Formats: sequence, C-alpha cells, structure tokens
Amino acid sequence: MINKIGLKIITMFGVGKIKKAPGTAASFITAIIYFLLFVSEIPVAIISLIFFIILIFSINLIDKNLERFSKKDPKEIVIDEFLGQSIPCILICFKLKSYNMFGYQASPPVMEAVIPFSIAFVTFRIFDIFKPYPINVVDKKIHNGFGIVFDDILAGIYSAITTYLILYIIY
Repeated sequence: MINKIGLKIITMFGVGKIKKAPGTAASFITAIIYFLLFVSEIPVAIISLIFFIILIFSINLIDKNLERFSKKDPKEIVIDEFLGQSIPCILICFKLKSYNMFGYQASPPVMEAVIPFSIAFVTFRIFDIFKPYPINVVDKKIHNGFGIVFDDILAGIYSAITTYLILYIIY
C-alpha cells in the first residue's frame, strides 16, 4: 500500500505515464498549481515548507521505487520536474508578494501574474531539456534519488535567475 502511494507521488498521480512529454506536462501543471497558490494568497513561508517536505520525501521515495523502472532516470518519474519548476515559481510568489514589482499597492491583478509564471515555465523547460553545465554532469554521474532530483533543482535555480532577470528587464 505504501509503495503504491509512493509510486503515485513520484509519477505525480499518473502525469508521468503520459506518452508524449510527461516532464513538460508535469512542469506545466506545477506552474498552474503555484499560480493558484499565489492567487489564493497562501503565505510563501507555508508554500516553501511544503516544498521542502516534498523534496525530502521525494528523494527517499525515488530511491525506494527506482528498481521498478528500466532506466536510471525514468521519464515516468516526474516529481523532479515538480520540484525543479517549484523553485522559480516560489521566487515569483515571494517577489510578487514582498514588494511592488508591478507598480500596484497590493499584489498585481491576476492576469498580470500569469506572465511571470509563464516565463518561469518556459525557462525551466529550456534548462531542463538542454542541461547546461553543471546540470549535465549531475544528470550523467548521479543515478539515485538525489541525482534525479538535483539536476532539476539546478535547472530550477537557473530558471529562477533567468526569470528574475527577464522580469527585471520588462518591468
């Protein structure tokens, strides 16, 4: 029972079983989840705490379930995309709530908040697909739960920096 739940979590409840581009689907769903969390005004501290809990448990769940898959980094495991995509999305939630990025006294209107989340989605997918240094090294050399997650965490960090710079330029 616990193994089945763990398998559901690391495949994001079946998203990883999508035949074409399961990583992109997982990243897109993640960006939508964070957009909805932002709109619902859940404090960024709670969002960050949940992220770290999922991060710690995911590494363990991947290690426990990795033998069920034929590849070292199976495409069905997409919780790593969730975690990597979370990094720029959490930054966006923090920046939009912490100071007046859009020139408004409060959080920006909902539709204007779509732009930063969209940029974060695109930049994360670019870094996750092309894997510039050192993401490519982690992807090739570390083949356990930590390695599967860490290359996406690095892509998320690259994405967060790039997203922030793009938003700084356009706003």
